[in-house]
Amino acid sequence: MARLFKRENREYLFLGILAVLVFLLKVFNRHEIVFRWNTAIFVFNYLLAAIFINYFLLPKFLYKKRIWWFSFFLIIIISVTIFIEEFVLEHLFFPNSRALRFFIIDTLVDVIPPLILMVGYKFSWDAIQKENRIETLNRMVAESELQFLNSQINPHFLFNNLNNLYSYALEKSPKTPGIILQLSSILRYMLYDCRDKKVMLSKEIENLKDYIKLSELQLGDEGKVTFNVYGEAGQLRIAPLILMVFVENAFKHAPASQLKNVQINISIKINNNILYFYCENNYTESSNTEKLDNGIGLKNVKGRLDLNYTNKYKLNIEPQNNWYKVFLKVELDNSEEK
Repeated sequence: MARLFKRENREYLFLGILAVLVFLLKVFNRHEIVFRWNTAIFVFNYLLAAIFINYFLLPKFLYKKRIWWFSFFLIIIISVTIFIEEFVLEHLFFPNSRALRFFIIDTLVDVIPPLILMVGYKFSWDAIQKENRIETLNRMVAESELQFLNSQINPHFLFNNLNNLYSYALEKSPKTPGIILQLSSILRYMLYDCRDKKVMLSKEIENLKDYIKLSELQLGDEGKVTFNVYGEAGQLRIAPLILMVFVENAFKHAPASQLKNVQINISIKINNNILYFYCENNYTESSNTEKLDNGIGLKNVKGRLDLNYTNKYKLNIEPQNNWYKVFLKVELDNSEEK
């Protein structure tokens, strides 16, 4: 019995129930409890036609957009059903009454309603199953794309920071051990805490602090960085490394555009499950800022926001008065997604 209710068998179960209902409505007379065997044979004729349409014409012609062939064979099936009723069954069961006259309208009234009911059910069932398959496929594509975008973040981050670490090592800078320590902390977060789709916001903020400390070591006395957090993260979760991309971008491009007086301001505000993230860095007019919002990191973070927070975020990125400004507003939740 349990196998009968499996997903792949439900179609036949429900279609069978519908066929039984049609059968009972036609066979039993509501005015007297009498089972009419002759009418049962007529209904069986309709059901055979419906089965042929459902499992041959629909998949072979209609679903393959062969509309004309479907219409042609449908007319043939209905015509054969009418022929069997009028010239075989009526002559067999009603030779002295119904067999003596032929009214196509009366026969159509008998044949068409059961066919519409049975074929309509099958068509609706197939449409629902197709929609479910499309949703499943879209979800699989979205998850695959998300994994791909996530996989690109780590190499992008390592590429930037290992280059800087290599430069300090060549110079035998005393800052090198501190850089290695901060880098190991960030990599530990990436390897062990970022396996889930969502991580604790508090951990993401701590990781940002580590990253900012690492970047400040590299920045040295050439600039000033401010980082403020307002509100409590609580149990809120966020897609990992979303915010880091913007911070990394600021540290990457601000020093590249000028030799000193680098200013980077970062703030996070949490209010009623809404995260407000603001990041800005100054730059010189002579620097090439047209490529700032075209890098791999920013493209990926936009894609991840679309996948994780559809219709739940607002992102503004724009250069303004020698400042490159990023504002992100995103609605978070405390659900854990593996």
